[in-house]
Amino acid sequence: MKIERIPFTEVPQFSQRDVAYATENEALRPFYKYGVTKAAFASVIEDKAADETDRELLVDTLLAQYESLGLQDEVPESLSLLRSTQTYTVITAHQPALFTGPLYYILKICSTINLARQLKQAYPDNDFVPVFISGAEDHDFAEINHAQVYGNRIEWKQDAGGPVGALSTDSLTEALAELKEILGDRPTAQDIYARIEQAYTQHDTYGAGAAALVHELFAKEGLIVADMSHQAFKAAFAGFMEREIFESVSQPLIESAQSRLEKLGYSGQAHAREINLFYLTPNRRDRIVRKDGGFAVLDTDKIFTEEELRQELRDHPERFSPNVVMRPLFQELIFPNLAYIGGGGEIAYWLERKEQFETFGLNFPMLIRRNSVLWIDKGNQKKLEKLDLDYRKLFQPADLIIRDYVAEQSENELSLADELQQLEQLFKGIADKAEGIDPTLAKAVMGEHARQAKAVENLEGRLRRTEKQRFETSMNQIRSLRDKLFPDNGMQERYDNFLNIYLQEGEEMFQTLIQHLDPLEPGLVVIQP
Repeated sequence: MKIERIPFTEVPQFSQRDVAYATENEALRPFYKYGVTKAAFASVIEDKAADETDRELLVDTLLAQYESLGLQDEVPESLSLLRSTQTYTVITAHQPALFTGPLYYILKICSTINLARQLKQAYPDNDFVPVFISGAEDHDFAEINHAQVYGNRIEWKQDAGGPVGALSTDSLTEALAELKEILGDRPTAQDIYARIEQAYTQHDTYGAGAAALVHELFAKEGLIVADMSHQAFKAAFAGFMEREIFESVSQPLIESAQSRLEKLGYSGQAHAREINLFYLTPNRRDRIVRKDGGFAVLDTDKIFTEEELRQELRDHPERFSPNVVMRPLFQELIFPNLAYIGGGGEIAYWLERKEQFETFGLNFPMLIRRNSVLWIDKGNQKKLEKLDLDYRKLFQPADLIIRDYVAEQSENELSLADELQQLEQLFKGIADKAEGIDPTLAKAVMGEHARQAKAVENLEGRLRRTEKQRFETSMNQIRSLRDKLFPDNGMQERYDNFLNIYLQEGEEMFQTLIQHLDPLEPGLVVIQP
């Protein structure tokens, strides 16, 4: 494989804030604690040690979760290491998307595994465990119910409500059948399909099935898959939730950070509310709000007095669910974590959290922008070579690529820039003569110049359009190629499922990604055969 790394500044598909953080723009420095360097982890380790993570609670709860997944490969060793105060984690997270959803789901995991390995080499007296948190309590079904495999949108159809992780896997039959048909009957396809099918069908709930799939794919790398919805984790977080409910701690802190970011030109990410917690009931996840001197669960008939809600939190912490504002605190309390690895959007909302962490007395982790990837397979690489086209050209809109391509490949001179310059000089000379006779004539001359220049520009456009017809086949190939590598004018990683690559590369795909996705080196990683 040929690996190249393109700076974020050279990729127009990335947002202004994304590029600013990756390039260490000083304006963003007040919004995070650590610079993204390997040396900075010495300070992160020292600071995180002061949080005094309850490691016995952590490991015992994870072991309970793994009863349904089964301990295999390197996972038991990772769990054992977590009992030691010399062991730390690096974390990434995502909603449990269908069949892992877009490619970046896998990229996050591979980047996290890579970082854990690097840290072990740099700090041999410590151990580092990669962790993937599956957001099973999210309730936006439309975000997780589909996957794009070979240009086909596979959609999980059902009437959904409440946390997606609690949904039954019984209704996945149709989506699994569709996946099987798309993948075909090659040995690699049959093998990966069997692993996917087993992960989902051997578990009653979707959250467990999604976790089982990640476990199946990455257990040999020692990756820990965690579901934060366990009652023991919620009980440990109850004190934080109590402060959030009764003191409304987060909203003013987040809004203050957002105000300062907006002055720098960056819009707010997460909408902070007076209370940033949901209440869980069967098939529902609804906001907790203040009402008539007490508290209510929005869109339900549940009403609590202050004392009743405090008692409910003590008796049933598992019924309380952090939203996007509180989730970072939750995971950093439970895990001895040093760094969070996420995409540009995730880093954006973490940048709003620094003061919130300080107020709640937790260490703010290092924020690391994961690597992005453009994977050019053998078929697309051959098309690039046949067209004699540099893949970097594909960052541009298709019309610009085609314009430049035709100009470069054409044997005819298509630009009339020289003629336009000559025309300008001609009319300027006429205007100078007219000026001496009657100044109003000079204006008329230059007006005629503008009309003639426009006519020449139109002629140039006709020349280019006529020449393009000779390159119709190549132009169609360029459009097709760009659509495959930049679907819907976006990044491949945000659209295609990992199976598009896996069916060609097999397990080697994961090893290539783990080896080359170094999140401490920002940029777009381009992988070519």
